[in-house]
Amino acid sequence: MSRTPEEQRPRTPKENGQQKPPTIGWVIWAMLIGMVIFGTFIMFPSGTDSAEITYSALQREVQSGNVEQIELTGLEATGTFVDEVRIHDGRVLQPGEQPTDDGVTASEIEPVPAFESTIPEAAQTDFLAMLDRQNVEISAATPSEGWNIPLILLLGLPILIILGLIIFMSRSGGAGRGTSEFMNFTKSKARLYDTTKPKITFADVAGEDQSKSELMQVVDFLKNPKKFHEIGAKLPRGVLLVGPPGTGKTLLARAVAGEAGVPFYSVSASEFVEMFVGVGAGRVRDLFEKAKKAAPAIVFIDELDAVGRQRFAGVGSGNDEREQTLNQVLVEMDGFEVQDEVIVMAATNRPDVLDPALLRPGRFDRQVALGLPDRRARVAILGIHLKRVPLGENVDPEVLARSTPGFSGADLANLVNEAALIAARKNKKVVEQQEFHDALDRIILGAERPLVLTEHDKRVIAYHEAGHAVVAHFIPEADPLRMVSIIPRGQSLGVTMQAPSEDRFNYSRGYLKGKLAILMGGRAAEGLIFDEMTTGAQNDLKEATHIARRMVGLWGMSEPIGPYYLGLGEEHVFLGREMRQERSLSDDLLAQAEAASRQILREAVDAATELVTRYRPEMDRLVDRLMEEETLSRDQIIEILSGQPEQEFEEQPEPVPEPSAARAASFAASRRAELP
Repeated sequence: MSRTPEEQRPRTPKENGQQKPPTIGWVIWAMLIGMVIFGTFIMFPSGTDSAEITYSALQREVQSGNVEQIELTGLEATGTFVDEVRIHDGRVLQPGEQPTDDGVTASEIEPVPAFESTIPEAAQTDFLAMLDRQNVEISAATPSEGWNIPLILLLGLPILIILGLIIFMSRSGGAGRGTSEFMNFTKSKARLYDTTKPKITFADVAGEDQSKSELMQVVDFLKNPKKFHEIGAKLPRGVLLVGPPGTGKTLLARAVAGEAGVPFYSVSASEFVEMFVGVGAGRVRDLFEKAKKAAPAIVFIDELDAVGRQRFAGVGSGNDEREQTLNQVLVEMDGFEVQDEVIVMAATNRPDVLDPALLRPGRFDRQVALGLPDRRARVAILGIHLKRVPLGENVDPEVLARSTPGFSGADLANLVNEAALIAARKNKKVVEQQEFHDALDRIILGAERPLVLTEHDKRVIAYHEAGHAVVAHFIPEADPLRMVSIIPRGQSLGVTMQAPSEDRFNYSRGYLKGKLAILMGGRAAEGLIFDEMTTGAQNDLKEATHIARRMVGLWGMSEPIGPYYLGLGEEHVFLGREMRQERSLSDDLLAQAEAASRQILREAVDAATELVTRYRPEMDRLVDRLMEEETLSRDQIIEILSGQPEQEFEEQPEPVPEPSAARAASFAASRRAELP
């Protein structure tokens, strides 16, 4: 007889009338719940056969002959009464007596046959004698006698519960998954770049033309790996992006993924490291397994130095978890198959602290250096960020770029955003050049502080800043002055601001000596006018000392030492490395270096003193105007100092130009055309 397909289908245990056996998880949970209930009954008995009474009440009951037997455990006493009594608040109620508390009647208090009490240590001897006189049956037990079942349960239950949870969670993954997924500790936290969102391409990255050209080879390989494999070329294992903070390392990595159109896994190196040893290595394995399955793909590790620092570089045995994570990264990068189309990109601003094993060929084969943008690059970067805000007619990106030497891409983005915030607070509809100047002052100098200064303190600050300004104006090879102010900003009580007209990538000895003289100008002015020194020169002295030591120890700019590298003034990353550094300098040479540094600083003080003395009338006029207006611009400073700088200074580039009306109008017109 033939059977239908439905009849041929295997029947489940439930359809056969059989019950599915309970899983191990339910069994464990039932056991744990039973143990909790059992422990609760033992620790908190529900009976009311005994009550707590005071020692005085117990004495009266013993003396009246109402105590039949008593058991002493240390100072704790338990026993039974001859006749049951009613106890309220530790006191025995006499027949017919009512409790004093409102709402409680004697009829509501049940008589009890037993009691519990505590014997004062000083009264223990007298109490035993009283029990003997009354012929009370006495038994004693030591506190450690027998098993303390409630304490065992109290300590053991949490351990049993944790073990049960671990067993339950380890089996909850099911037989088909294989390994345990307990708490997903070893799962990677990498974020996959969403391809449905607008892509970031090289067009969104400005000012890094050289870096983009180097990374185009990576993009070409990811787009067309076959042509490279056919000719026998190997995939570059890793690309390390190196540069100061805010230079666009992460943005450039995302632009590579956007250009190539491949999966992009992004993770911070610090996310690998947890409190449990081995978790980081497991997350590294999981991340690379995902990337291999999605190949061609890019794995981007931000802040690589969080796990890639040189091993055994500190004091002690080091961080085992971090080193295990680093070892796993090394193994994964070196274990790629030739045909694995996965590229590892990483970013760091401290390449000097990375382990050498990371930088060898076969791991991070290429290093792409991203530096601070020059003036042309800053113009391009500002062009991208300025498209997001409505601009006034007088905004000139060229002027902003000249005013921001040393700014990174992130700094420029912050400048535009800060200017927009200032314009919004003023209820303006467009952002004008003045807002950008105010934003620049706020970023560099800090916000104004409303301090109430005495007239004398205000004049001391004015002469201090005027001393800086006079020296900066008349000394050769100095950057042009931009502003002088005696308004407290940030941590300073006053400020003298200089703005280099061009980017500087190399510094001459004359420029550095001039900078030292400018730093000493405030102190020299205070000594000349008040014949006194104040604490206002602390930061000036700190910076000047740092420059002088580097001139002697790193750049060979001192006469006694000459062209000799001492290594003084360098900052050591690791304490352990500094402690183990071989000492190769004699005490005599170090003493000469310190003497040479002090000599450079004394020469700077002499130069500053000579200038503020020679131009004291000009300095007095500058102080009078500062006392009146508090803040002076570059044009006002030049007008007050009455005359142009000396001949050597005239050969320097002109200060930052004012916005060109034609150029600003042209830029504003192009911006209006781009707006929807």
